[in-house]
Amino acid sequence: MWRKMFSTSNDTAVLVMRFALGIVILPHGLQKMFGAFGGFGFSGTMAYFTTQAGIPTIFAFLAIMAEFLGSLGLISGLLTRIAAFGIGVNMVVAIFLVHIHNGFFMNWNGQQAGEGFEYHLLALGLVIALMIKGGGRWSLDRMISEKLAR
Repeated sequence: MWRKMFSTSNDTAVLVMRFALGIVILPHGLQKMFGAFGGFGFSGTMAYFTTQAGIPTIFAFLAIMAEFLGSLGLISGLLTRIAAFGIGVNMVVAIFLVHIHNGFFMNWNGQQAGEGFEYHLLALGLVIALMIKGGGRWSLDRMISEKLAR
């Protein structure tokens, strides 16, 4: 099981996908974990998720961890498939709980009630590719995979 989890090629395209998704998600994780970039921090986000959004405590905790630790996992290439999966679950939940009612497009001109889900679909595309391919070039997964193969 662990060999499959860490297995990956030396693919540069996967590195680019991993970095892009990790760097885009990291600020969202920092908002939720530490209150950076105008976020609520861990306790504020937990309170919002569990009271106003009605999300069970365990799932609220996992959502915060998926964005914070998942983005770090993607950037470093550690447990890439698990990190991508967690972020993917967050994207699916965000689409169906928040964004689907606003339509497909982002709210570029402020004409909609909120943001659409096109960003989330792009993220899901990257998530699926990373779950299939693993961490790629310069990933900790690749280093671990090579050690396991010896």
